[in-house]
Amino acid sequence: MKTILLIESNSNILENFTEYLEIEGYNILTADRGGRGVEMAREFMPDLIICEILMVGIDGYEVLRLLLDSSKTFAIPFIFCTTKCEKTDRLVALELGADDYMVKPISMELLYTKAKRWISTGSKRHN
Repeated sequence: MKTILLIESNSNILENFTEYLEIEGYNILTADRGGRGVEMAREFMPDLIICEILMVGIDGYEVLRLLLDSSKTFAIPFIFCTTKCEKTDRLVALELGADDYMVKPISMELLYTKAKRWISTGSKRHN
């Protein structure tokens, strides 16, 4: 069973994403803040990370930077799923090394499709 780490400070979104992806057959790990997400990624080595950008303390950009700084977590596919919807937000995220960028609200079907794709192909940083 493939594992997805969700890093999301909004408890309702975290619960909805978790429930849907578990129904689709994934093992889900959750973190409600960036620092905890980095710890969990290092400990459990998930097959995919889906992360919000806007969080108190360590934001999503810093989460990605920290994970890319480690050879252990460098190749884990990483998707931002955020309310930041400007074109420049997407460009910054992709330039930092994110594999994909989704803007909320997002359909559960698209979330599943993207998760399935990145788990099967792996990070473009790995290629």
